[in-house]
Amino acid sequence: MSLFDWFANRQKSVPISPDRQEREIADGLWVKCEKCGALTYTKDLQANLMVCLQCDHHMRVYSDDRIKQLIDENTWQPIAANLCSVDPLNFRDRKPYSDRLREYREKTGQIDAVQTGTGLLNGESIALGVMDFRFMGGSMGSVVGEKLTRMIEYGTEHQYPVVIICASGGARMQEGMLSLMQMAKISAALERHRENKLLYIPVLTNPTTGGVTASFAMLGDLILAEPQATIGFAGRRVIEQTLREKLPDDFQTSEYLMAHGFIDAIVPRTQLKKTLTQLIKLHRPPQPTGRPFVKLSDSNSRSHVHHSEETQQHR
Repeated sequence: MSLFDWFANRQKSVPISPDRQEREIADGLWVKCEKCGALTYTKDLQANLMVCLQCDHHMRVYSDDRIKQLIDENTWQPIAANLCSVDPLNFRDRKPYSDRLREYREKTGQIDAVQTGTGLLNGESIALGVMDFRFMGGSMGSVVGEKLTRMIEYGTEHQYPVVIICASGGARMQEGMLSLMQMAKISAALERHRENKLLYIPVLTNPTTGGVTASFAMLGDLILAEPQATIGFAGRRVIEQTLREKLPDDFQTSEYLMAHGFIDAIVPRTQLKKTLTQLIKLHRPPQPTGRPFVKLSDSNSRSHVHHSEETQQHR
């Protein structure tokens, strides 16, 4: 008999008292930081807005949590909450686009990759859009573009500052050119917002890439970002192969963009609500003095061609 077998038999013959039995840890009770490996009690981590208490790593959070973190309780009013994507191109990759949409709605509980609405941020009225990376990588389809456009137009009409929390892999390939058109539509709505001397602040989180970076994410009056967020247009490997040179290790991070003048400030998540409140108060528009108001053109708003508001599609 080998020594290993002897110890194994010995262990089986010795009864284990109930006090020595391993206790099962409930799922979700602890969270392990993907950067430093530290285990943190879930409630403590949530109280710190999902920022690691050991290394300050900003873990990914989604639209529902973002709204709770920023908007005062019981003040959130959704805008265009029932818009649903359809499949105008009858697109199919490994599975039909319509099936993929249905699966993500069931998985995330969201109708599409953004939530839009109005609310109070420390008592300040704002129009807010929050992208959700869980839903097809936060990709920008026609519904994302339409919801953001309506939210911006509502903010312009009521003279609210606009804040968009960006988290996206870019345009949604399943909608082809219809997806790319949203870049221009949102940018046009932001230009009308600017013409009315109103504030727009995008907050770039991890990741913000592709067509979102190439449009509304970089059009802010003040551009904020979370620490160590990945921000860029094309992927690192594509750029290296195109330029045929090695890129810096911190390329396409918040810190790199800050050093090169692409963003205005890096704001930790725990300070974001306070910082936004201060910026909104500093840029509050003056009292009306009879200045002309840029009227929204009916031809530039409320496009219903490639999406529907049929709530029956989402149960």
